[in-house]
Amino acid sequence: GKRKRLSTSVMYDSDESEDSDILVRKVSAKRRCIIDDDESSDKTCPTENVSTNRKQKVLAKLKELARQSASRRSCSSANCEDSNSESEIEEEPLCQLPLTPSEGSETDSDSMKDFIVDNDDDDDDNTEHVKSENQPHQKQPNPSNMSRCDHYVHFKRIVKAFLINAIDDTFLSSLYDGTRQKKYARDMLLSLHYLDDRFIQPRLENLICRSRWKDRYKERVDCYPDVRISLKNTKNMSCQACEMKRCCKFNVLLSGRLYNSKTLEVDDFMSDDKQVLKVGVVCANRTRVYHNLKHFKYKLYMGCSSVAELDDVEDEPVKDTVERLFSHLEESGWIQERYNNLEDYMEDADNFQEEK
Repeated sequence: GKRKRLSTSVMYDSDESEDSDILVRKVSAKRRCIIDDDESSDKTCPTENVSTNRKQKVLAKLKELARQSASRRSCSSANCEDSNSESEIEEEPLCQLPLTPSEGSETDSDSMKDFIVDNDDDDDDNTEHVKSENQPHQKQPNPSNMSRCDHYVHFKRIVKAFLINAIDDTFLSSLYDGTRQKKYARDMLLSLHYLDDRFIQPRLENLICRSRWKDRYKERVDCYPDVRISLKNTKNMSCQACEMKRCCKFNVLLSGRLYNSKTLEVDDFMSDDKQVLKVGVVCANRTRVYHNLKHFKYKLYMGCSSVAELDDVEDEPVKDTVERLFSHLEESGWIQERYNNLEDYMEDADNFQEEK
């Protein structure tokens, strides 16, 4: 009876050979290893980690059972490894299946008790572990959240922010420096970043990296918010944009005041300065596409400022004034028209041909 009990508690290791005294002694050695583990976990069997595995997640207990059965076999002598291999291959698929009270023998359930502990803390630990795995994904800002909001909703937020700044010229700067932290302000700042980082800047970089423009010409186009491109007399010369020999027949007239790209505050230094450059046809077209996107936000703000300046209602709270002006612009189709212009500019940039 003793031999039978010992053999079944070691996952049927002796099922393949019935009458070997050596195997009995080996099984007894295994059993002593298990008994020692119950009494002093890491002293006589350092490879046994039952006490540690009991703290593992409930969902992983069956897999831990398979590993522990392999760990038990390692307690036996090296001569027993070959005979154990067949048993291990045969028994592992069964270890991976969930056992119910109607499945397996009483000795199977006794063996399972070594690894599965009825401890409510395990469920709590498992729940906390799952939460800890999911929590970073919930807390980390997901860039795709920006695209979940309709593009036109972002655009309308920007128009409203520009209307506020047209009345209170410190509003945009307070958004960027973090002074305003209310939800509406954070949403407006998000939309401003969306316009710059998703719509405009990637296309500007693409236009530049595919061109032969010199840095000096790009800086001039960046600094002047107004441009006029006109057809003039053809002249074979070095294009003043790319400095390549070209048939140049376009004049690019750059003018306007320098401004801050975020707060849109203008700088009156050399406000009447103008630049005239002669360029080829490809650089002229690229200048038009690049300039339209580069200065779109500023032009949109100037349009909002003009609407606010023409408003003759006095002694009205800023919030009420902004809501009234915004409703008028939306109902008249002004906002939709500007948004359509932005889409056209982006499409022009996306479809611009490579330099030839």
